[in-house]
Amino acid sequence: MSKLAPAVTAPGAVDTDVNTDDDVVAVPLRHPWRWVVAGVLVLALAGLVTSMWTNPNIEHSTIATYLFNPKIINGVGLSLLVTVIAMLVSTVLGVLLAVMRLSKNPVMNAFAWLYVWVFRGTPLLIQIVFWGYLGLLYSQISLGVPFTDFTIFSVDTNTLVPAFVAGLLALTLNQAAYSAEIIRSGMLSVDPGQHEAAASLGMSPSYTLFKVVLPQAMRVIIPPMGNETISMLKQTSLLSVIAVLELYTVATQISSQNLRQVELLLVVSAWYLFLTSVLSVPQYYLERHYGRGTAAHAPSLLSRIQSRIMQRTKR
Repeated sequence: MSKLAPAVTAPGAVDTDVNTDDDVVAVPLRHPWRWVVAGVLVLALAGLVTSMWTNPNIEHSTIATYLFNPKIINGVGLSLLVTVIAMLVSTVLGVLLAVMRLSKNPVMNAFAWLYVWVFRGTPLLIQIVFWGYLGLLYSQISLGVPFTDFTIFSVDTNTLVPAFVAGLLALTLNQAAYSAEIIRSGMLSVDPGQHEAAASLGMSPSYTLFKVVLPQAMRVIIPPMGNETISMLKQTSLLSVIAVLELYTVATQISSQNLRQVELLLVVSAWYLFLTSVLSVPQYYLERHYGRGTAAHAPSLLSRIQSRIMQRTKR
């Protein structure tokens, strides 16, 4: 009795006898409630915007008149100027304070700790008022030999520290305390082996700081410092208590004359939203630049929307 030989499949041929009944077909999981919640949020936002736009108590002509008013534009420019100067100077001070906090010198370490403790522990508004009324504490600012009557020069405090300088000092010195802690945390995130490797190559401590440590720490420093920059822009509105003519102060002066407080507040809010949106763009690209070589950087909102649309169209 002969036996049947098993069938041999030619190389490269597709076996059509394979049973495919047990194959699992992957079906994307649906999330209908996401769209329901999104629809409710969109309707709520549309209702809020419509109610604001059709509110008879709001004069849209006033908003259009003062949105690009020269006084408002000057206030915007002054707010940006204060923000840029305060952030640049406070960042330099923050690096110095962070290095002092990490120093093994007990005097430098204690001074940096005391500085951060004082300026973070007192409200910014009080610090602004203090610098604004510094003339009540010291009528004259003099430079001379301590404990003697010899004076090199003496100047009136209000002349040397006007309202603009007082506000700039308050914002800068306050922000330096927060910047110091952010920079210190970034420096601590760098592997200690980097210091040892730099020292073995004969690098000086200052060269190691600026060429090895800080570039690697920027990945940790940039996100919170970007948030601090945006916060600084909004905190310039506190300078209205010492009559610095920034954006909010100018809008307040205008609204006190035409009695259209809500309209001017909307103008100010629109400018702050625009400026913070602009400042968010370089922050995103800086984060992406210094985040290279590490974990995957989160895509932007526009990129996520584009990828979702492409996925929908492929289906």
